[in-house]
Amino acid sequence: MESASEMVAFPLLTTPIESNYRACTIPYRFPSDNPRKPTPTEIAWIDLFLKSIPSFKKRAQSDATVSDAPAKAELFAQRYSEMLEDLKKDPESHGGPPDCILLCRLREIILRELGFRDIFKKVKDEENAKAITLFDNVVDLNDAIEDEGKRVENLVRGIFAGNIFDLGSAQLAEVFSKDGMSFLASCQNLVPRPWVIDDLDAFKLKWSKKSWKKAVIFVDNSGADVILGILPFARELLRRGTQVVLAANDMPSINDVTYHELIEIIAKLKDNHGKLKGVDTTNLFIANSGNDLPVIDLASVSQELAYLASDADLVILEGMGRGIETNLYAQFKCDSLKIGMVKHLEVAQFLGGRLYDCVFKYNGVFS
Repeated sequence: MESASEMVAFPLLTTPIESNYRACTIPYRFPSDNPRKPTPTEIAWIDLFLKSIPSFKKRAQSDATVSDAPAKAELFAQRYSEMLEDLKKDPESHGGPPDCILLCRLREIILRELGFRDIFKKVKDEENAKAITLFDNVVDLNDAIEDEGKRVENLVRGIFAGNIFDLGSAQLAEVFSKDGMSFLASCQNLVPRPWVIDDLDAFKLKWSKKSWKKAVIFVDNSGADVILGILPFARELLRRGTQVVLAANDMPSINDVTYHELIEIIAKLKDNHGKLKGVDTTNLFIANSGNDLPVIDLASVSQELAYLASDADLVILEGMGRGIETNLYAQFKCDSLKIGMVKHLEVAQFLGGRLYDCVFKYNGVFS
């Protein structure tokens, strides 16, 4: 992290954190498993990360900011696949046993050591520019819905549709490179409800009865995800008098939006009076989460975020990495919402759902 200050636990986690919180949702192994022998789940997940190497290598090869990028991209692919194969032989190698945080971290370490700071920069910039031109239209469509319950549902569907733009999923990276993605078509084509975890009706009921004082939203991908999914939802919260803190990554990872990119995006979307399509933004804050991965361990966030979040009464974790693969079962001292699309078959199987199913997990705290 740029400020190099000490990381702290997210203040709204249920305490004691040591016994109440585990970041990774899917257990790759149990205490009874042989520590020297990989479990079937570990092997399945290592294979998933192995399958994603070609798409990362391809992005790295065309990174114009790195000298000799093709050779270094080849080196990345070689080193990372060797590490993953090592973990298959000995789960305790490379800081194991592996979980989704370690598998992501090893990939980032190798890329950064070879000089690759942000291999998805070009596609992020292109997608942000495209989504910015569509923002007004998406907000107008939402604002035209008079029924509050229907409007909330439409905003939620927008978050799911935006969340499809995820180049960390090998399958989606392929679809995306073929024909891009239409945001509005994606809204229409979500899997039908009930979703694999579907607390939308309970959330709509709470929405109709309560206005939160302050919401912290952990954002996910660049492009349609943050601009057409999260920001219209955040704007609606602001319109209702809720303060909104958007928490974004400190450093680039896959196509996740960073803190600095988010500041730029919001500056471009505001009008001359500093409003977001007519809505005052004095209560909108952007925080650097201190995170540098597409998943997040809430036992370690920036002091800045911890300070801004301490009095929030709603926590939202958006996207498969932060809200499903990590933190799905995280418990908070306040209301919480985990929302994301299931983009890995292994996650769908674990949850007992379908690929591209939706997770909308709302936990209310009685106050």
